[in-house]
Amino acid sequence: MNKAQKIVDRLLEIYRYPIWEDDDPFRTLIKTVLSQHTNSKNTDIAFQNLFSRFKTIEEIANADIDELTDLIRPAGLHNIKARRIKDISKLIMTRYGGDINRVIQKGMDEARKELLDIDGIGPKTADCVLLFAGGYAVLPVDTHIFRVTKRLGLVPIHVDHEEVKKVLERQISPDKIGPAHIALISFGREFCRARTPRCGKCPLDDLCESKDSF
Repeated sequence: MNKAQKIVDRLLEIYRYPIWEDDDPFRTLIKTVLSQHTNSKNTDIAFQNLFSRFKTIEEIANADIDELTDLIRPAGLHNIKARRIKDISKLIMTRYGGDINRVIQKGMDEARKELLDIDGIGPKTADCVLLFAGGYAVLPVDTHIFRVTKRLGLVPIHVDHEEVKKVLERQISPDKIGPAHIALISFGREFCRARTPRCGKCPLDDLCESKDSF
């Protein structure tokens, strides 16, 4: 068993994989946009506010920008996110007739390429849509995973997000890609923090190449 799989298996004994209750690609896309630079509690509040008021892509595309901004205020960066959500919604209406499933059904590589071609959708957001709504074995890399994998020695220190993604997808069993994504983020938040890592209580102490650096 390779080191990445060993780490994931151990983390999955600690962190339970949550059931993703909404596999609608548009809602998954919007929730990922809302989640940027905030916590899950604030994301959920903003998400519920938004979809309690608007039910369809078309409604959001035509919504008043000030109302959108106010609805998603709990997620932070609300001015930027509101404009991004509205612009993405308008593009999906124009390019795909409001049906983003037309993209997801094209297969993983082509779907990712098209999602990344939409202004406002970056690699992590595209990969979250492919993983949670498309069911593809794609591992989105956020700041926590990027930091944790380098500290643990799973990837060289100089590689970028895309290379981290490729390495993890090669080394982790496809059926555990989703759980691995959640577990690595949870581990990064609880133990392998950016500024104050809790090395003394780390459950991966024996597998970490950076434990003596802090």
